[in-house]
Amino acid sequence: MSSEPIERRVSYLGDRLRGRRCQICGKEYFEIRDYCGNCGRKSFGKMIDIDMFYEMGKLELCTFVNEPTNKFTKLGSYVYGIISFHDGKIRVPGRLTDRIIKDNEEIDFSALEGRDVVPRFRRRYSVDRRDIIPTISLAFTFADEYYPHQEYTIVKPNKEYDIPGIVGYGVYTSRFRIREGSIERSVPFIDEDAITAAVEAGKLALIHSGVDSSLVGKIYVGSESNPYAVKPIASKVAQVLKLGEEDEGIQGVDAVDTEFACKAATSVFKDAASLVNYPESNIQYAMVIGADNSQAAPRECHGGELDLFVGYGGCAYIFGKHDVIAEIEGWYSCTSDTPDFWRRDGEPYPMHGGRFTGDPAYFKHIEKAAKKLMERLNLQVADINYFVTHQPNLRFPVKIAKELGFREEQYLPSLQVAKFGNTYSGSSPLGLAAVLDIAKPDERILIVSYGSGAGSDAYSLITTSQIIDKRKRQKLTVRHQAENPFLEYVDYTTYRRLKLGM
Repeated sequence: MSSEPIERRVSYLGDRLRGRRCQICGKEYFEIRDYCGNCGRKSFGKMIDIDMFYEMGKLELCTFVNEPTNKFTKLGSYVYGIISFHDGKIRVPGRLTDRIIKDNEEIDFSALEGRDVVPRFRRRYSVDRRDIIPTISLAFTFADEYYPHQEYTIVKPNKEYDIPGIVGYGVYTSRFRIREGSIERSVPFIDEDAITAAVEAGKLALIHSGVDSSLVGKIYVGSESNPYAVKPIASKVAQVLKLGEEDEGIQGVDAVDTEFACKAATSVFKDAASLVNYPESNIQYAMVIGADNSQAAPRECHGGELDLFVGYGGCAYIFGKHDVIAEIEGWYSCTSDTPDFWRRDGEPYPMHGGRFTGDPAYFKHIEKAAKKLMERLNLQVADINYFVTHQPNLRFPVKIAKELGFREEQYLPSLQVAKFGNTYSGSSPLGLAAVLDIAKPDERILIVSYGSGAGSDAYSLITTSQIIDKRKRQKLTVRHQAENPFLEYVDYTTYRRLKLGM
């Protein structure tokens, strides 16, 4: 059975699930049309856009695509169906994603039909490496499984703070994991990459913050696994999330990619905070995302040691001065030309300097940044409630935390590498999110990132009472994703296939 004809018919859709509604009779259409079939001429100018990107639909009926053809071959067997929204007023075709269907597996369609589903932003099908990667929101997961449905409600700001800080955040990782020894690592599904992780993390940050997406005037996306050598991730994320005011398909937002290995996101926390603190910038909110499908050579290759720790995921933060959950008390950054980890242009996998990545690189820069910031702010270890740092493995963050004098209760809550692996640009931001998920008001968090090449960013954050108020908006917490009953574990062969993607 070929799935291409259906896909061709929805080629106009773009990246966001949308349609049109007649303001006269209320009829809805899964197409961008200028008139209503019921109302005829009098409906011209009366058709309004509808958007299901944040909504929950229902899987009405489905079928099994056992042998997909051409561009869909890499997906393997999958379930395809009809999803209805708004009590059946509008119906769309869509693929159930995040399902690995084994050979000769029996599909009980009656157990799937009638269940609630949530739109996901994913790669649409596979293309040649010279082509633009097609993406779409006609992929769905069940709303009562790993990714619960969460409403996006825009909330009017209640309080303006004198000091800028974090107003919302979101963490996104896959439900697929590989378990080896004491380490579990997140694995992208075949239709996921750094772009899809960035969009999903940004979506969750908007939900958590309650910020109107049109008020986000700047977005930075940090990654070292951009699927393009020349083309930004940030432009795609900005358009899918509708950041800034939209005018004729163009978003009124400044979007830029950043790159500095694993500190590509934390490096611009200070830039985002500075922008929203500068009245003449006219930027109320800025979004920073770190997202990576962390790459490593297969174990049998030189440099394959990294393959034991690499993960997948994204983490997004929104900075502003209204309803802040964590104020930025101060920051310090340091940099040196220390080539401990690199990937030459055109090479598929990075290389590393072995032991050289530790003492002259990771430990030296994190220690310098942490001590300098604590010295500038006149802080002692006892003044800090939580310590967060980059997590390339289990040993490094524990060692540096102890060398700086931190106790287990200060650094263990952020230590997530054993659950998700090293998510590169999302690594220390994910650790910060784990702490923000549990922190109380008026607690101090010291986060010190690290990026090979090399450098570190240290930030001191102080939480506010708003952190409790906003917590009820967040279902997809770090703990929810780490301990979810719907996790699916894969073997090494499947892991390598999924990492390569479509």
